Amino acid sequence: MKKIMVVGAGKIGSAIAALLGSTPDYAVTVADSSQAALAGIKTGPRVHGLRLDITDPVALRAALAGQYAVLSAAPFHLTTPIAEAAVAQGVHYLDLTEDVASTRRVRELARAAHSALIPQCGLAPGFVSIVAADLCRRFDSLHSVRMRVGALPQFPSNALNYNLTWSTDGVINEYCEPCEAIVEGVLRQVPPLAEHEEFSLDGVTYEAFNTSGGLGTLCETLLGKVTHLNYKTIRYPGHAAIMKVLLNDLRLRERRHVLKDLLENALPATLQDVVIVFVTVSGQRDGRLMQETYAHKVYSQVAGGVLRSAIQITTASGISAVLDLLATRRLPARGFIRQEDIALGDFLANRFGKAFAEHPAERAAA
Repeated sequence: MKKIMVVGAGKIGSAIAALLGSTPDYAVTVADSSQAALAGIKTGPRVHGLRLDITDPVALRAALAGQYAVLSAAPFHLTTPIAEAAVAQGVHYLDLTEDVASTRRVRELARAAHSALIPQCGLAPGFVSIVAADLCRRFDSLHSVRMRVGALPQFPSNALNYNLTWSTDGVINEYCEPCEAIVEGVLRQVPPLAEHEEFSLDGVTYEAFNTSGGLGTLCETLLGKVTHLNYKTIRYPGHAAIMKVLLNDLRLRERRHVLKDLLENALPATLQDVVIVFVTVSGQRDGRLMQETYAHKVYSQVAGGVLRSAIQITTASGISAVLDLLATRRLPARGFIRQEDIALGDFLANRFGKAFAEHPAERAAA
């Protein structure tokens, strides 16, 4: 039995703990500074809570002593200190961050690490990069890679056409920070909430626009190999226009704490959500310009005996599957590991990765 620490007892951290604790292979400690958050997690013989000040490096390193791995489900601004503590203790490190600067720091730490550092193990970045890399391998040369991902309410009922499904800090961060893309073969930064487009899937119209962090490390991996590469977040039509008013016209990008308070007090959370993954790759194969598309929806479902949202399921299953692949030696045990280095077949065959398989609700809607 391997000892695992999950940092963060929120929606995602609690789901990770439930998944890992449902197997006899892991003993899970969930660490959080909030006793109220810890009280909300389902403990058992293989899941325990620990009140811990993550910002105290001495206490954090002491808590990591003897652990096999630490999985960060904490806010993105805590990514770096957790990774630093993991490297100091020789503990494997996995996170869910979409923050580009944090991932750069993790890469730097990995150069001298004696353990594996695997950032961006969630949905986007994360699973979407695994899918895109698998499609890319089917071509002799690449022209474009277009990645679209969204976590949406099934039944939108407000002007934003949105409900809170995961970290509010994370949503605001990806709407505000510059986005990476490859345009005409050149690595560029493009503005968030820009390059708006609309498309239909299963008879439903969606919009998509630039957001930060979803590409993970794919820009570096595919630079010089692809003409166009971009990532956009999927929402229902009208969402981006209102967010532009809030962030730009009302200048709330300069007062993110105010925007967070507004969103969390105005938009209810929901467990009735759907995650959409839509990846299209085009390129040359056998002398012809060809295109392949991966389109998939995941709905809320029961996991660990509790109904969990689709974003909880996909994010917690993603990082749990990567941990499983690491623990079973399907991934290197040292250094920086990119999501695109993970085989899609291995991921989907994993007991946790199977959560991305077709769901009965999806078949009914087809």
